[in-house]
Amino acid sequence: LILIPILFFSCGKKKKESIPAVQGYDGAAYSPNKDAEIQRYNLRVKEQQAVRRTPYDTLSLISYVLNNYPRGTYLLNFDKTLTFNVPKPAVIYLHRQDVLYVLAVIARSKPGERLIEPKNIIGYNQSYIDLDSTKLGTAFFYLSLFKCTQSTFQLVWEAPVPSHGGFKDMMMKTWNYNGTPFVRLDFYYARGSGHIDYNYFLINGLANYPHLLMTYKGINFERTLANVNNDIFPDYYEHIFYDSGSRVYSDDSVAFIWNRKESLYINTRNKRQTRPY
Repeated sequence: LILIPILFFSCGKKKKESIPAVQGYDGAAYSPNKDAEIQRYNLRVKEQQAVRRTPYDTLSLISYVLNNYPRGTYLLNFDKTLTFNVPKPAVIYLHRQDVLYVLAVIARSKPGERLIEPKNIIGYNQSYIDLDSTKLGTAFFYLSLFKCTQSTFQLVWEAPVPSHGGFKDMMMKTWNYNGTPFVRLDFYYARGSGHIDYNYFLINGLANYPHLLMTYKGINFERTLANVNNDIFPDYYEHIFYDSGSRVYSDDSVAFIWNRKESLYINTRNKRQTRPY
């Protein structure tokens, strides 16, 4: 069984204070104020070039993040599907009972390090950043839900994403078992020639904090979504791979089910083996 190394990080409440500049270095990557000036200039150019604007469009959300989050925070784009196309912003607009919501993927810089650059955390090759992330800054990803109200954005919830690079895209999905909607964030995993999906299940509705389940697939690892015990929480199968010398193949799997009391996924064959998501 191949174990995928996952970086865990602590997440606190959003801090509005600015990240201090890193001493001994020059350039926008080490100066939060310079970086903010560049972001504001780029935003003004986009606003001037925009053909049609709405109160809650993507440019308005970029402006909100720039004005309300710590320096070094960015609304991300999807990875480019073609070499020369324009990447799409990582946002999904949803209507619920005449209320407009926005799901967005946001990345923050770690205080005390150089500021992150979106180009260093989006794409296939950028999934290697976990090997030496501090040289390019450490990114903390969040899936955030905003409510559009009174010509501004109100944060409803913010869920951390346990990855630091290799972002690909985001999409809305539906669990076939009971129709529960979930948001899937897809990340490249180049070291294993595969991908990792972070699935945020909206079990109690869009406005309530989601439930996270991780799935993945690569040359010698796979975890698949499943319904094992017929409850409202998704389960999964961890596939076991074997190496015969001439080929790598999977011939077995073990189920993990969600334990509400302990807030952990538990191996149905070995209860001492647990996973947080």
